[in-house]
Amino acid sequence: MEELGSIITAIVTPFDEQLRVDEDAFVSLMAHLAANGSDGFVVAGTTGEASTLTDEEQLGLIELAVRERPAGVSVIAGAGSNDTRHAVHLTERASALGVDAVLSVTPYYNRPSRRGILRHYEEVARASSVPVVLYNIPQRTGTDMPNDLLAELAQIERIDFVKQANDNNLASVDGLRVYAGNDGTLARALDMGEPGGILVASHIVGPQMRRMVDEPDNRAEIDASLRDVYETIMITSSPTCTKAALEMLGHRVGGLRLPLLQADEAERVAVRAMLERHELLGQRTA
Repeated sequence: MEELGSIITAIVTPFDEQLRVDEDAFVSLMAHLAANGSDGFVVAGTTGEASTLTDEEQLGLIELAVRERPAGVSVIAGAGSNDTRHAVHLTERASALGVDAVLSVTPYYNRPSRRGILRHYEEVARASSVPVVLYNIPQRTGTDMPNDLLAELAQIERIDFVKQANDNNLASVDGLRVYAGNDGTLARALDMGEPGGILVASHIVGPQMRRMVDEPDNRAEIDASLRDVYETIMITSSPTCTKAALEMLGHRVGGLRLPLLQADEAERVAVRAMLERHELLGQRTA
């Protein structure tokens, strides 16, 4: 199977003052991130506020990413749902747009059985013309996919990858390439020989995270130096603090759609302090 990249950023969705998708700002942010360590993007994932996008907005953003992507980067479309019919619809539409893969989260809230998960992903894989990235994030979905289930899912054609956001489960899986689903496990995934991570902190410290790929001898030291970045951007619901940091760095990303809110004063103080510690505020984008 072909790799999708090592530093894959789960890119935020910029909004304008009326909270409409800001396409120009999205394209500009993609270019900035590609120039600063990212070699792939998840578009319309959790960090991209997919849960508050309409299908038309979601698919339009994916189409825009494919059309305007910088050379050499992959585009992975967020296409998951807790309704198998809806996941199939999004997967069919997204894979036809020219993406490199689709990201498909475990059905959330209805908490299907193991048999239900297998049937769900059989239908998703059948609907896709590109590789499927499973997304295991039990803290959001209420359901964990243990590694023996992931190995069983890997036997389904086109299921080739997993974004593993259960840190306790992070391990190699027969038949799958494993991506770290949390910033703090990128170093572990790389040390295991896996390709990298689907990340959020790469919005802010992409060059440093790229060094973790390129400089394995310095990986542990770099990872330790970024721990406060990982923690600060997750002090409240994502992508609240990531958008605050990007705005402080001069990127036009706008607010968040309810029920998420922009960072409050205490959160902004913490974000600014983190940026100052890493001497990033002097690198503002015009």
